[in-house]
Amino acid sequence: MSLSASRRLGLTLASLVALALASFMAVVITTAPAQAATINVTTAIATQNGSTATVRGYIVGQPTATSTVVTSNYPSDYALAIADSASETSTSKMLYVQIPEAFRSAWGLRSNPGLKGRQIDVTGTLTAYFSHPGHKNATSFAFAGSTPTPTPTPTATPTADPNIPAGYYDSAAGLSGSALKSALHNIIDGHTTLSYSAVWEALKVLDQDPNNSANVIEFYSGVSTPKTNNGGDANNWNREHTWPQSHGDFGTSNGPGTDVHHLRPEDVTVNSTRGSKDFDLGGSAVSECSDCWTDSDSFEPRDSVKGDLARGILYMAVRYNGDDGFADLEVNNSINGSTNYLGKVCVLLSWHTADPVTAAERTRNNTIYSTYQRNRNPFIDHPEYAESIFGATC
Repeated sequence: MSLSASRRLGLTLASLVALALASFMAVVITTAPAQAATINVTTAIATQNGSTATVRGYIVGQPTATSTVVTSNYPSDYALAIADSASETSTSKMLYVQIPEAFRSAWGLRSNPGLKGRQIDVTGTLTAYFSHPGHKNATSFAFAGSTPTPTPTPTATPTADPNIPAGYYDSAAGLSGSALKSALHNIIDGHTTLSYSAVWEALKVLDQDPNNSANVIEFYSGVSTPKTNNGGDANNWNREHTWPQSHGDFGTSNGPGTDVHHLRPEDVTVNSTRGSKDFDLGGSAVSECSDCWTDSDSFEPRDSVKGDLARGILYMAVRYNGDDGFADLEVNNSINGSTNYLGKVCVLLSWHTADPVTAAERTRNNTIYSTYQRNRNPFIDHPEYAESIFGATC
């Protein structure tokens, strides 16, 4: 073979090798799995279209309402607020991140308050959370850059309320969802019932004004009014069924009609305005009830009792399941009219998170147990039960 022929053959082989390599690389590039884009918080806020993205931002606190982010005394491990700056204080520049149950022990702020200020990458769906630009259904959390994933910090065991009887919730341990709901029903079922007339005296004790022992605090309005001012006339206070009697047709019968876990003192006029409406956000201002709102089919109470209200409603949905002669009371995410359903559960869950259990609420629960009904509201003793049972709805 001549030198020129050899060179021509060498060039041909080299060309073939290069062509094959280029074809292989094209296949590799074409078939490589698509990666979620990494974007900043500002872009994530502007891209609330249900797409999947990895968002990088600094943890700045925990959202508890549409325009509220707490930066200490975190009530739960359910959510994070992240921002492009670790010092950001404007909620309009924050992305609200839902934390799925599998990630809460490692990434929730109640369990890991030291995470505040850390930069993270979180992959999930860009969609509203708490009616705010958000990020849900996360599939991964990681510190940004090369910082290793944190070792889950053991959750501190809350100081047990000494008023909860030993073993009271043992049969519910380790359960979730419908199994937990059933176990809790069996724990709180069969309580001591009151007559409807006895409810007057019970509310005078349970809802007494802490600053004036002669008065009660009206639940929705927050007004302090004399205990003796009870009755059915305008400006009297009466017995408000936060779960309306018509949503289950139980009237004032001993049981759901007289259960003081959901009965509260309220001004007659405000009570009439609420009527049998479901609970939701918005509407027009309510006369004689500061920071209350209503429309044709829903009612929204003042912020400081939203959690109390929600926990009372969730209690009713667990306590009454149709096995004791009364309707099976259920929460759903609808406006229902006069049925045994009450909504909206997703709004109630957001209120439960935004307005955590207070010492006064625990005291009321303890007194109901010790003095009146001999049963407890599980969602006051164990706030985490609410998400476990009803969270999948949302």
